[in-house]
Amino acid sequence: MSGRARLWLLAAGLAATAALLVAACLRLPDFGGHRHPYGDLAMAAALRQRTANAVSSVNFDQRALDTLGEESILFAAVLGTVVLLRQTRDERRAAPQPAAVAPAPRRYGTLLLPVTLLIGLYVIAHGHLSPGGGFQGGVVVATALHLLYIAVDYRALERIRPVGVFELADGAGEAAYVVLGAAGLLAGSAYLANTLPHGTFTAMASGGTVPLLNAAVGMEVASGVVVLLAHFLGQALEIVKEGGAGSAGEGRKARR
Repeated sequence: MSGRARLWLLAAGLAATAALLVAACLRLPDFGGHRHPYGDLAMAAALRQRTANAVSSVNFDQRALDTLGEESILFAAVLGTVVLLRQTRDERRAAPQPAAVAPAPRRYGTLLLPVTLLIGLYVIAHGHLSPGGGFQGGVVVATALHLLYIAVDYRALERIRPVGVFELADGAGEAAYVVLGAAGLLAGSAYLANTLPHGTFTAMASGGTVPLLNAAVGMEVASGVVVLLAHFLGQALEIVKEGGAGSAGEGRKARR
């Protein structure tokens, strides 16, 4: 296909997309008006499914398939990073030297690690009841582990962060979401349908499949972020080119 033909094809696609967006916007409710059909429908569905956090009801019940796509994007990004940053034949690993950390960052970073970890787990576990969820809590959990890198050094982080385990947990979180969706088909309903008992409103055991899907996302996001940072940090601090090309990397490793 020639360059001119590709441009015409692109223009036709953009024009069709623009027409659909304009048609959709023309039928939106007036800004600041009293009619809110989408919000009313979302709230009614959240109440019907006993999910106190309406945002989680939308993410993991009403539009659970969209959330699967978003989770899969992160999973694919992690997989791509692992492949791209793999150690090549002309590289070797060199252990970083211990770093000298000031007393204040060491003290407060060490104290904040368990607190931050508990907050992240709380946000994941209560995502169907209060603001938060698997995406937000997963990032907080991953951040908590890396406080040890800031407070102590890279070697201390490595001791509590077995990358292989987190890679398995990343895949397990993605697989758990897919399998939970298939449970709806086994129950004679649609894929990712909320077929479990909805429980009592505002109770921990409420929302049907929402807290389970939320936990699967929390596992995948936390593990995925840890794996991402592990490979980026490893590339910056451990990987050295064979020969004389690794002198700059050696200087960086000496600091951490």
